[in-house]
Amino acid sequence: MSYFGCGSRQTSSSRNSGTPLKLSSCGIYGSGRGSSTGSFSSGVVWGSRSGWSKNGGGGSTGSCFYIYNSSPAGGDIGLLAGGDKETMQNLNDRLASYLAKVHALEEANGDLEQKIRNWYQKSATHKNEGLHNDSKYNSSIDDLRNKIIAASIRNASMILQIDNARLAADDFRMKFENELFLHQNVEADINGLKKVLDELSMSKSDLEIQIESLIEELAFLKRNHEEEMKNWQGTVAGDINVEINAAPGVDLTAILNKMRTEYEALAEQNRKDAETWFNEKSKELNMTINVSAKETTTNKKEIADLRHTLQSLEIDLKTQLSLRQSLESTLAETEGQYCAQLLQIQGTISNVENQVQQIREDMECQNADYRCLLDIKIGLENEIETYRHLIDGEQGCQTQGSWAGSGPWGA
Repeated sequence: MSYFGCGSRQTSSSRNSGTPLKLSSCGIYGSGRGSSTGSFSSGVVWGSRSGWSKNGGGGSTGSCFYIYNSSPAGGDIGLLAGGDKETMQNLNDRLASYLAKVHALEEANGDLEQKIRNWYQKSATHKNEGLHNDSKYNSSIDDLRNKIIAASIRNASMILQIDNARLAADDFRMKFENELFLHQNVEADINGLKKVLDELSMSKSDLEIQIESLIEELAFLKRNHEEEMKNWQGTVAGDINVEINAAPGVDLTAILNKMRTEYEALAEQNRKDAETWFNEKSKELNMTINVSAKETTTNKKEIADLRHTLQSLEIDLKTQLSLRQSLESTLAETEGQYCAQLLQIQGTISNVENQVQQIREDMECQNADYRCLLDIKIGLENEIETYRHLIDGEQGCQTQGSWAGSGPWGA
């Protein structure tokens, strides 16, 4: 006895929007020879089946027929004779391997559909969690962004204050330089006046020395005059009076007195002029010294104030620089954290994309296998059609029995 079956199956899935895949199957199940009292019989059984796919989201419909033959002992017909029997056995083996491949591919397809469904569920879960976490991160990001904006505003204000302080320091520096220049000029004038005072002191000393020498010379002249007068008086008293008509003599006393008077008047005039000039220069020098002392005191006070202002500005500048460094470090740390989070998210996206690409490649491989199996199916259908013509051409066949149950590949 031999059994032959073939069928077609149509499958569809909610994940694929293309044309549903149609699978056909056929088979020859067993062959044998009866006893001498046996009988030969043949039959064709047609059936149809429909149902939902076990993975959900799709279903399958199909139809099948089965042919069985029996023959009496010693009465083999052409279907079981010679090369036809070997051909049937070969076709049966090929069909069995084909059905095994179909079942394996169906199981692999089911596994892939389950993986895709799980992946979509995980993606939806991660997406919802990501949105929820993004809302939390958005609040933190908004707070940090507001802090960064406030810090930037404070930094700009501090920079403006630093610039203003720098300009003020430059103004104070210019004033200080001007005052220092004036102070140096006053000191130069004072040094010049000191030199003039030294020269006046030396001139005064020279004049005093000259006056003392003139006084000593005058005293010496007086002593000589007195001695000469005494000598002349003694000479006149001891001599004989001799009257000689001669020219009148020169009055030396009058001449000396006149010279003494002129020298004394000249010395007094020089002394008065020197004293007057010295007093005037001393007054001018004292006034200049007083003014310079007042200006020096004022300049010292201004310099002290400028030093205090400069120190306070330097302290403020150091404080602002330290604050700026801390803000820059905070900003760099925040940027580093968000860069790390961004890299992590990009890595997750890359992994998901790689998984999707792998799934697509697997699906393409499955589609290629399906196309290959479809080509095999078409060839088998052609061979089965040829085989049917062989069966229909047999004479003396009797149709008996019926075949109950589902197809050979099961649910």
